Amino acid sequence: MLVAVPALASVPAQEPVSPPKPKASPAPKAVSSSVPETVTVTANRIPQDLSKVGSQVTVVTQRDIELLQRRDLADLLSREPGLNMVRTGGPGGTGSIFMRGTNANEVKVRLDGMDINDPSTPAGAFDTAQFLTDGLARVEILRGPQSGLYGADAMGGVIDMTTKQGQGPLHGFVRLEGGSYSTKNQTAGFSGSLHRFHYMVEVSHNHVGDYQAVPKDIRAQVHGHDVASNRNDNRTANVRLGYDVTDNFDLGFTAHLTQADYEYVADDYSSYPTLPSAKQNESDLKQAILRGTAHLKSFKGVFEQTLGVGYVTYRRHDITAGESDIASNRGDRLKVDWQGLTHLGHNGSFLVGYDYIRERILTPIDAQTTTNAAWGQLEGHWHDILFGSANIRYDNNSRYGNYVTWRVAPAVKIPGTGLTLKASGGSGFHGPSLNQLFVSYPAYYFLANPNLRAERLLGFDAGFEERLLNGKLTFGADYYGNHVRNLINTALSGYNYTYVNVARAQTHGVEAFVDYRIIKSVDLRGTYTWTDATDRSTGAALVRRPRHKATASVIWTPTKRLSITPSLLYVSGWHDLDRYTSMSTIGHDYVTVNIAAEYKLANFVTLFARGDNLGNRYYENPVGYLQPGRSFYGGVTFGL
Repeated sequence: MLVAVPALASVPAQEPVSPPKPKASPAPKAVSSSVPETVTVTANRIPQDLSKVGSQVTVVTQRDIELLQRRDLADLLSREPGLNMVRTGGPGGTGSIFMRGTNANEVKVRLDGMDINDPSTPAGAFDTAQFLTDGLARVEILRGPQSGLYGADAMGGVIDMTTKQGQGPLHGFVRLEGGSYSTKNQTAGFSGSLHRFHYMVEVSHNHVGDYQAVPKDIRAQVHGHDVASNRNDNRTANVRLGYDVTDNFDLGFTAHLTQADYEYVADDYSSYPTLPSAKQNESDLKQAILRGTAHLKSFKGVFEQTLGVGYVTYRRHDITAGESDIASNRGDRLKVDWQGLTHLGHNGSFLVGYDYIRERILTPIDAQTTTNAAWGQLEGHWHDILFGSANIRYDNNSRYGNYVTWRVAPAVKIPGTGLTLKASGGSGFHGPSLNQLFVSYPAYYFLANPNLRAERLLGFDAGFEERLLNGKLTFGADYYGNHVRNLINTALSGYNYTYVNVARAQTHGVEAFVDYRIIKSVDLRGTYTWTDATDRSTGAALVRRPRHKATASVIWTPTKRLSITPSLLYVSGWHDLDRYTSMSTIGHDYVTVNIAAEYKLANFVTLFARGDNLGNRYYENPVGYLQPGRSFYGGVTFGL
């Protein structure tokens, strides 16, 4: 499913399987074609036209990010179908991705081919809190169970991100931005290519100095002191280097480095319900994501192979107000992977691969787990009518055993029409985290469980995509269903609590989209998601899964220099747990209206501005964490 149609010309797929060759020419410019072609790499780990894959995929391009002016990943993903983004307050707050009703730790997140879920935290999920969109060329959202290609954690789907690649003559930029909540952002970068060497470097500093995340009714209960506000300071660097040794052999390296300081209101537990205090807790994060690749084409391009080595490390220090101890979480992941791609001419391709993954937690204890995995995929097509792929994967984990997962994804184009029928089905699993396996808290009567098994999922989806009016109008919908077992929950064992595989869940829903280029300068987009997620053990609705979600946006480019992008987000009510009472409650629905605009004042100067939540909708998501009200931002970008 294509929801975010690119505003750029066909962007070369940037993936280790087949990295694009840089050309000594300027960066691609926006085109006026009413039928932009979009390529997905994530769906089958090879570049393919989106209309020829059975999986449900959304591609968000670099130009989409620029038009919406979303500065962090949480804001960007909140508008995508099939996802519910939950963030504990404003920028810097913990961000969780719920995809198709599954848990946040059942979504695999990757950057340039490296798995970046945090191995040091109790859940092992990816936290969007400090991940900026600067440096990104595209974000692909692949929905549905994908463990057959991507292994553990890919139960709900995969978020796959790719950094920008330098090409053409040296060029650079400086962007300065300020606005509400004492926001002060600065970003600078340069990129290009020199003969066979290509490069991209971007550095960013994002600062939010004063954000109040405590709801008004809770603040009204506090007497005798002011409630502390939140502050976030993020410094991120992105680097992508490549060298084409020969026409058939190239080397690549990417790095994403983050250092962030987050200060947020501390809770006073001396009373019940808990109330916010005048003090701040502190959280310091250091994150590094590194990956190198070697890519070789053989036999006149018939066979390609890629060897990759990646490393990710998280170091987090948390200081609770009034306590002298510093809580530390430190973990890392080393991944060595190889894949070979055989092109079968007009018939398709055959892909095989091997992964070695070592995950460690170094603080508060020392423990590790290793995984050896092998996988294969056959992809083919017939007469530009029938397309499909099938894959299977075997994972052997040193702690929780062996798992076989699979996936099939056919697509049928109906001749003489713009209609394509799509479907996919597969299995997924999510292994217990190192924290769940080994980290006990005896002082709180909570013990780890080294005998945990992986969570399992079986899911499917089926839908259609229709293209009319020479591609100016595209719309589609799909229905999905997931059955989950062996879910990890807490339970009482004797006098202690621990983790056990006892829970089951069922999710199903509908995702729909429409994209209509009314005229050359006006593009209308909309999405709708319906989600039903139930705990099969109790019959209760799963928390933080809104039943309805809808988005709408218009990309209006009245002149070549000016673009205006208004957008709307609607989220219905949901079941939740109150932050201060820990009681079950209902989150209230909300509608937010945003607008972003940019104007190219001169060839090297662009002015931009945006307004968020223009209706000043007062809402909490999750309950107990106030989200930003009406706010305005603006700045200037200097091209070099």
